Amino acid sequence: MSVRTVMMEAMRVEAAVDGLDPEQAAAVLAPRGPVCVLAGAGTGKTRTITRRIAHLVSDGHVSAGQVLAVTFTARAAGEMRSRLRELGVGGSGPQVQARTFHAAALRQLRYFWPQVVGDIPWHLLDRKFAVVSQAAHRAGFPTDTDTVRDLLSEIEWAKGSLHAPEDYPAAAARARREPPADAERVAKVYAAYESLKNRGEDGIYLDFDDLLLQTAGALENNPTVAEEFRDRYRCFVVDEYQDVTPLQQRVLDAWLGERDDLTVVGDANQTIYSFTGASPKHLLDFSRRFPEATMVRLERDYRSTPQVVDLANRVIGQARGRIAGTRLQLIGQRPPGPEPVFAEYDDEPAEAKAVAKAIAKLLRDGVAASEIAVLYRINAQSEAYEQAFTETGIPYQVRGGEGFFQRAEVRQAVNELRKTGSRDDLPEDADRGTNLISLVRATLVPLGLTDAEPAGTQARERWASLTALVQLTEELLEHEPDLTLASLLRDLAARAEARQPPTVQGVTLASLHAAKGLEWDAVFLVGLTDGMLPITHVTGDKDTAPDEAGIEEERRLLYVGVTRARVHLQLSWALSRTEGGRKSRRRSRFLLGLIPDSSPASKIVEPAPPKKKRPQCRVCGKSLMTSTSTKLGRCEGCPSNLDEDLLVALKDWRRDRSKELKVPAYVVFTDNTLVAIAEQQPADARALVAIPGIGARKLEQFGADVLALVRGERTTEALDL
Repeated sequence: MSVRTVMMEAMRVEAAVDGLDPEQAAAVLAPRGPVCVLAGAGTGKTRTITRRIAHLVSDGHVSAGQVLAVTFTARAAGEMRSRLRELGVGGSGPQVQARTFHAAALRQLRYFWPQVVGDIPWHLLDRKFAVVSQAAHRAGFPTDTDTVRDLLSEIEWAKGSLHAPEDYPAAAARARREPPADAERVAKVYAAYESLKNRGEDGIYLDFDDLLLQTAGALENNPTVAEEFRDRYRCFVVDEYQDVTPLQQRVLDAWLGERDDLTVVGDANQTIYSFTGASPKHLLDFSRRFPEATMVRLERDYRSTPQVVDLANRVIGQARGRIAGTRLQLIGQRPPGPEPVFAEYDDEPAEAKAVAKAIAKLLRDGVAASEIAVLYRINAQSEAYEQAFTETGIPYQVRGGEGFFQRAEVRQAVNELRKTGSRDDLPEDADRGTNLISLVRATLVPLGLTDAEPAGTQARERWASLTALVQLTEELLEHEPDLTLASLLRDLAARAEARQPPTVQGVTLASLHAAKGLEWDAVFLVGLTDGMLPITHVTGDKDTAPDEAGIEEERRLLYVGVTRARVHLQLSWALSRTEGGRKSRRRSRFLLGLIPDSSPASKIVEPAPPKKKRPQCRVCGKSLMTSTSTKLGRCEGCPSNLDEDLLVALKDWRRDRSKELKVPAYVVFTDNTLVAIAEQQPADARALVAIPGIGARKLEQFGADVLALVRGERTTEALDL
């Protein structure tokens, strides 16, 4: 080998590992063949595996078009493709295929179907609810939404776990499933569902699990198809390998055949989707299947402060079982930050209000709302925080942004931008650079873009989507000053394909499961009580033994939540669900040994009778049980002494003040608060603040105007009109 060749090789290696730590570099430079990367949270796994792919391609081990990289979300696949483009992998030639399992199978099946099945037409069944509902009806099941969704989940679990209808009852018992009815009856619904799919008048229907089954079958049973596929793809990369189901592993085995050019990346201690059939056993058994495999552990955490990392290590350090044996000891690489905060509250409303207050302080300190998240175990827990944030005027979004580019208003907006771009009467440079912002705004105004957030749920959602498109355009302009409308539309199309929505400016409310793969500067983990985390159905009772595997998965869920935080982290719980209720709850068992003795939350609180009675209806004297009735001061069904004229005056005043302050009307006062004022007609400040939702801040800001309206006087604003 010549000196020049040696030098060029050294330069390629140096470029491949530039900026990587020693462990990341070892994963990138590992020889072709089986490689397993155990990557902890925040350790740079995406950067590592994309660099590995780039190195294999640049070294000539494989061409870019022969690499198939699979992950579990379209967002993650899109991120991988973006990273590979930045690295210049593939150039203008064939590109690395980075897709989800289902997207890869769909592409392959469309190509191979005529060879394997012939001219029998097939259609993708991407909405299964109606078919499962019909199958449930045939089996004598109720067809309400909740029941059908439960049945759908059981069918998806069974198919993902490779269980046929006749095998479902025994398999469900072994897995300690909790089906919505007797397992034999569920199996009948499953069988009826499969039968209905295959009886379409215009061909057969395949759901997403069928795509995987049919793809695996085509490769397993047709040597010609297998040979063509394996000649096309020679190198495989699987991200989040701890989350593969038996069905996905079967597809991967069919892709590989007898080959071993496979790189997998995962962390068994982030396994939180077993309810879908996901299992870490394939990751745990990788070195047994491939004894010669290169094993690399990534433990340097670049996401979180040492304080957050230390807590994460202590959470997972208490884990038990086989998965716990693979735990990674994360090492924080960021500068020190604040210690995690533990907080205990009397009830959920108090917890929500305290979290809102803490978030308001972060916002004042300069932390962006989009960099703050409140995470909980189940979606129903969001209600208290939505109410607290609404009353405090904190903007928020409930997690579910993956469908941004599929929203009707966004599709309509993009279509209108395309029409604008096709006009031949645009002034010169109207669609370029800083002029582009004005053009985009002008195009979106007729669709609902306004300077201030409008009232009404649907109008606000439309406004938020259109505003996010404008903000995305502004962000792109910062990086590309000569951005044109045509290039903007190309970028939007690419993001739509990758399902990468722009960030909506608001605090994120999300379940712990939905937060996987995301991160924020500040994270609030709320509702951490036994019965919620761990969830009740795994803790057992006097008649049922605890599900130890389920409890350990709940512990991993807390670990995932902790590792979402970069700097600020608060963990909290409430001793009662309702305000003034009996304090019968206990903090999560997972917090045992984690709370510093110096923390105010370190005390152990025994159950105690409520310190105060619930407010009573001023009409009938009964206790008020809902937030609406509490605000009104009466049962919702009791007679109202509403002053209609006063209510109209209050709404007119609120409208004017919201425009003046450039905030949504509900931030000034909610409709229920105005109704309560118009009914109770408070005569002074003390009576006004007695109405729930009116605190010292709102009294100072709006009290004089409201009391003047109650007295029948016109406000200063009204006199100026």
